[in-house]
Amino acid sequence: MLQEAHVLRNAGEDVVVGIVETHRRSDTEALLHGLEVIAPQQVEYKGIKLHEMDIDAVLSRKPGVALVDELAHTNAQQSPSKRYQDVEELLDSGIDVCTTVNIQHFESQVDVVAKITGISMQGDGA
Repeated sequence: MLQEAHVLRNAGEDVVVGIVETHRRSDTEALLHGLEVIAPQQVEYKGIKLHEMDIDAVLSRKPGVALVDELAHTNAQQSPSKRYQDVEELLDSGIDVCTTVNIQHFESQVDVVAKITGISMQGDGA
């Protein structure tokens, strides 16, 4: 997604990072260089400070393309409660979206993922 963002930006597209989870990976963090990043909202949930996409800031910025990481994410105490709903709102406003989704969120692929990774994933019913 981040590599595609650089391709789009270099082609003249107006691209912003709505939310990205780097998981402190240096290679992922390096790919953010040169991209405009919308500051995430800090949300407290069960005593933990979390970062969530500031959908209002992205909508107000109105880029041509927004990067939205982890499509299957459940927002912490926000409405809408699912990130895919945030994506729908961006698309409805005329903003194109590049997104990611972890393979384990594809229920039909749970057995394949477990076989490859050795990790058994439990569905959340979503």
